[in-house]
Amino acid sequence: MSNLNLLGFSKATYDGAKSTLCTGCGHDNVTQHIISACYQSSVNPYLVAKMSGIGCSSKTPAYFLSKSHGFNGIHGRMAPLATGARLANRELVMLGVSGDGDTASIGLGSFAHLLRRNLPMVYIVENNGVYGLTKGQFSATADFGSTQKSGEANPFSSIDLCTMAIDLGCSFVARSFSGDAKQLVPLISAALRHPGTALIDIVSPCITFANHDGSTKSYDAVRAHNVHLQELGFIQPQQQINVDYAEGTTQEVKLHDGSILLLKKIDGRNHDVKNSTEALRLLRESRLKGEILTGLFYLNEACIPLEETLKMTEIPLYQLGEQDLRPTQEQLNTAFSDFK
Repeated sequence: MSNLNLLGFSKATYDGAKSTLCTGCGHDNVTQHIISACYQSSVNPYLVAKMSGIGCSSKTPAYFLSKSHGFNGIHGRMAPLATGARLANRELVMLGVSGDGDTASIGLGSFAHLLRRNLPMVYIVENNGVYGLTKGQFSATADFGSTQKSGEANPFSSIDLCTMAIDLGCSFVARSFSGDAKQLVPLISAALRHPGTALIDIVSPCITFANHDGSTKSYDAVRAHNVHLQELGFIQPQQQINVDYAEGTTQEVKLHDGSILLLKKIDGRNHDVKNSTEALRLLRESRLKGEILTGLFYLNEACIPLEETLKMTEIPLYQLGEQDLRPTQEQLNTAFSDFK
């Protein structure tokens, strides 16, 4: 049996550099699922543009598709960078990986406009509710009442990225758990084939800064101590958390700190993914019950990609030369006459 996909590539073709994230981080699970989905979907790695911002999640594109293009932008600006890259070259498969801080906090405005414009891209959010690179402050997706390592409780309500995305007209909206390969790999594969913006919000536990009672999104893994010259941190390796449960059922996931995530997988047989009102109702009801609803919530296959909305040329912008872009004297005279 051949181990090559339809393009003749092995799965190893889609690998990247070795991860430098904490052992047991949910983000590494997501990396493996992206590799699996791209391999199984026979995505041409040489035509993929990996986009990211700042944060632990934004480091992960280095760990997959090493043969692809990549751009690591400034904090919260992945969305406009991806927009510019896609409009300049419509041949690229846009794959963005961001975090809850990069997306829902500093990058919220740019993210919202990307959704409403329907830029063709897969937008993955690795969501753990904290700023992992800056000592674990709350992000905008942290649950109300959850606590930091210091014991401080979050006084603010959280932003639900999926609910917001549906409200803004995003044409593919889904959520999953980093350890659920059975659900997440097909979701990424479907997103890669979608003609518009495909948002996948992935609950991806952080083992370093949410490892205490009161945390709702990550593992217990930090063992830290101080010496008189410097602060040293030791992160105890942990096993990655994996789950497998049927559609329509609820699964308790015990994290390393003893806290519980209550995941509920949507029943695809009874949910109409083309009904945005129903999707919003299910999301809000599950949230009130303390559940994290996962699955494909909304799909609009009739969406119009941004480049068609803008009536852009079929020729990629990067291929246009001076003769294509520079108006003739006759064209200039015609334009100027309109202002007389």
